[in-house]
Amino acid sequence: MNILRSLIAAATAVTVLSAPAFAEDPIKIGDINHYKRMAAFAEPYRKGIELAVAEVNAEGGVLGRPLEFVFPDDQGDPGEAVKIAEDLMTREGTVMFTGAILSNVGIALSSFAKEKNYLYLAGEPLADTLVWKSGNPNTFRLRVSTWVQAAMLAEQAAKTDAKTYATIAPNYSYGTEAVEAFKANLKRLKPDVEFVDEQWPALFKIDAAAEVQAIEKAKPDAIFNVTFGADLAKFVREGTDRGLFDGRGVYSMLTGEPEYLEPLGEEAPEGWYVTGYPWYDLPDGPGKDFVAAYETATGETPKMGSLVGYTMAKSVAAAIQKAGATDTASLIKAFEGLEVPSTPVGPLEYRAIDHQSTLGAYVGTLAVKDGKGVMVDWEYKNPVPYMPSDDEIRAMRPAN
Repeated sequence: MNILRSLIAAATAVTVLSAPAFAEDPIKIGDINHYKRMAAFAEPYRKGIELAVAEVNAEGGVLGRPLEFVFPDDQGDPGEAVKIAEDLMTREGTVMFTGAILSNVGIALSSFAKEKNYLYLAGEPLADTLVWKSGNPNTFRLRVSTWVQAAMLAEQAAKTDAKTYATIAPNYSYGTEAVEAFKANLKRLKPDVEFVDEQWPALFKIDAAAEVQAIEKAKPDAIFNVTFGADLAKFVREGTDRGLFDGRGVYSMLTGEPEYLEPLGEEAPEGWYVTGYPWYDLPDGPGKDFVAAYETATGETPKMGSLVGYTMAKSVAAAIQKAGATDTASLIKAFEGLEVPSTPVGPLEYRAIDHQSTLGAYVGTLAVKDGKGVMVDWEYKNPVPYMPSDDEIRAMRPAN
């Protein structure tokens, strides 16, 4: 594992240092992301990429060439992301681009990829429009979709006696799609449920006191939460202080991910049913092996971003190897139905029908142990049973 740490350091500094071991120049990938604006997710994500790249290059690279990622920062701005993508593809010699955390940035990159006939692999953006309503031949996505995560939470909510719900979500594509998905899935399972209040704070500008007061006034039986990051911390603190969560089920997207759960510490809201990443409780197997390799290589515990970055880079390497070339047409063909046999969650596939991967999701209940929030009674769920039918997907995706 110390070898891996050295390899990562070399890859981070200058990939060219590895050049003497290879006969040809590196295959370059541009990862466009919000490295400063969303460092809590983006930095572990980058380290996951670097670990995967180090492993790939230690095993001989791809097509006899070293794999190299470059990491420009788009400041979380869709326009800036598109400018960077154009520069990467026309001046920097990258063969494709990856990245984005915020869905509005991912959607902009997807549209640009289609317009210019480039290939874009969205690692993290969760808005379903990326692969369904606005899906296009040039865009693929790794993360499990908003629809699927909401469906998993709705399935659990439907097992309770709760009849009235309030929702709170950031007012942009990811938040609106998450609420829409939760409503649709819960009403399908329990047609008599009612949604009595909706709160739409601006992203990272939540007025937690006002939001909590409005939800409390509606007196719902349960709450669906989509806030994350600093907004989540403020909502949890204010809601706890005012007793909003007492006696109410809360179903929450992403809250079990270490990036968002760890900062809450002992304030983590016990009893919430969440999606997340219980890296600290994985059984023997590829997931636990990845945790050990990541900890040894970086000196840090993994985050959800670490898993996403690592798996994305492994997917890129597998696609290039399958394509046997680096031109866009060959890479797109390779990604359609691509099987990645070895990832921290086991094998996954990029479905030809919608370019969505079969990476699943961990769901479970929050608890506090030793002053830290953790997921308990969790399980890893296959996403495919929660996806729309093939016919529904065909009807949603535009003709290309």
